[in-house]
Amino acid sequence: MVNCEGRADPRGGDRRRLVRRALTSVGTGDGDGGGGGEEPDYASRLWHVTLSVSGKPARLSEVRRGLEQLAHDHPFLLTSRYADDHAEIRYWEEARDLHDAAAVALRLWGEHRSSAQLPPWEIVGLEVIDRATYHQRVAEGYGPPPAHPVGVHPY
Repeated sequence: MVNCEGRADPRGGDRRRLVRRALTSVGTGDGDGGGGGEEPDYASRLWHVTLSVSGKPARLSEVRRGLEQLAHDHPFLLTSRYADDHAEIRYWEEARDLHDAAAVALRLWGEHRSSAQLPPWEIVGLEVIDRATYHQRVAEGYGPPPAHPVGVHPY
């Protein structure tokens, strides 16, 4: 058997040649990655992220202090709302695409749980939308309500 790098497979077995294929993304229909031979555009874009977490009740003062520490450590946070058993964090993330923005968002809570002394809650919701969609929703009166003034606020 020949492996994907063209070398003989010492295990033998099936003699079919394995082919290495590059992964490509599906275009959006607007000339972006649709296979027209153009180089893909990897420029960063802004994504509005809403991360929702919840778990066993914790003291409100500890939740607030943890969220304030997270906001201090990461000034990109736009606003946080909290109660004793859940919280919502909203912010803008600069990333190449939705997948990258979502990956960063899904790591945020867990990676900063100990440094900011956040409650041991789990992520229960994630919304990532591009800047144009965010502004369109706000203009139409849909989507996330306009953020409270920047900072940490109770529900």
